[in-house]
Amino acid sequence: MATADTNKTASVLAFERKLDPSDALFSAGKWESLFSQDKEGKNQWDPNKAATEWPAVTIREKSIRGTISNRLESSQQNPAKLDADIQKPNLQRVDVATLPNDADTLKVRFTLRVLGGAGQPSACNNAEYRQKLQATVDGYIRAHGFRELARRYAHNLANARFLWRNRVGAEMISVQIQHREQGKDANYWLFDATSLPWQDFSSENPQLQQLATVIEEGLAGKSYVLLDITAFVRIGDGQEVFPSQELILDKGDSKKGQKSKTLYSVGDHAAIHSQKLGNALRTIDTWYPGAAGQGPIAVEPYGSVTSEGKAWRQPREKADFYTLLDNWVLKGQAPDTDQQHFVMATLIRGGVFGEKE
Repeated sequence: MATADTNKTASVLAFERKLDPSDALFSAGKWESLFSQDKEGKNQWDPNKAATEWPAVTIREKSIRGTISNRLESSQQNPAKLDADIQKPNLQRVDVATLPNDADTLKVRFTLRVLGGAGQPSACNNAEYRQKLQATVDGYIRAHGFRELARRYAHNLANARFLWRNRVGAEMISVQIQHREQGKDANYWLFDATSLPWQDFSSENPQLQQLATVIEEGLAGKSYVLLDITAFVRIGDGQEVFPSQELILDKGDSKKGQKSKTLYSVGDHAAIHSQKLGNALRTIDTWYPGAAGQGPIAVEPYGSVTSEGKAWRQPREKADFYTLLDNWVLKGQAPDTDQQHFVMATLIRGGVFGEKE
C-alpha cells in the first residue's frame, strides 16, 4: 500500500480564519449627544448614550455629467478633435452615501469573534504532516504565545484602521470596545484613535494592553471572546462617507445604463464588507523585506498589496509564507522570530495552502 511522502506538504491543507468580523453598519448622529455632564458640569463620555440606536446611513443614486479627464492617445490630441470630444457629455450613474444635514458624526459598528485553535488545520489529508505541523505550532506557542500578534490586532482596533477612507480628515475619532464574559460585568475600553500611531505598534497604552490580553486568551482558546466595536467619527454635517464598493461581475452584454459605482448595504444601512475589516485588522506585517519606512501591510502569503501592484514577499528571496512554512515544518529550519510571527499570523488569517498534485 502506498504511503504518504513525509517530506512533502499535504495536498489538501486548509485553515479556518480565527479573527471573524461581521459586516460594519453605518449610522449617523450628533457628536454632542455622546456626552453627559458630571457633577462639576463637565462633559463626560457616556457609554449608555453611545449604545443608543442612531438612524441608518442610506445609499442613494446620483446622476452626474462628467468631463473627459483621462490620458489621451497621441491621435486624440489634435485641438479640434479634443474640443469636439469635450462637448460630448460623460453621463454617469453612481451610488453615494452621506450623513444627513443635521448630523456631523458617523457611527460604524461591528462585532469580532476571536477563535481558538490557531494553527490547527480544518482539512489535512496527510496524518504525518499534521503531526509535524502541530508540533511546530506547539513549539511556537510555548516560546512566544500569541502576545505579539494579539497586541498588533488590538492596536488596529484601537486606532480605527478598519475605517479605511472614513478615517482620513476626521476631526475626532473615538473607538468604544466592549467584551462581555458570562457571569461578569462587561469590560469597556475607550480609545482616541487619532492619538495612536498609524505606521507602527509602539503604543504602551494600559487599556490597549488589557484588550490585547483578551484577544490573546481568545486565540489561545482559554476563553470565549466576542468584541463589540463601535467607532464614532466626527466629520461634519452632511459630509460624504465611504461604504464598501461592490464588484459587479455579471454586467450583461451591454454597459449602457449601468451604474459606474455600486455601494454595499445591509438592509437600509450602508456598510463595510467583513472581508475588508479583516484585511485592516491583519495589517500587522512589518517583517517583510524592505519594510523600513514603508509601514505595515496586510498578512498575505506573498505580501501582496494590490493598490501598489507589488508582492513584497518574493519566493526567490525565501520570504514568502510557503517557503518559510515548508522549511520550518518539513526541514526543521525555524525562521527568525519575526518570520515565525508572520507564519502564525497567516495561519490565523486562514486559507487553502495545500500542494498541487
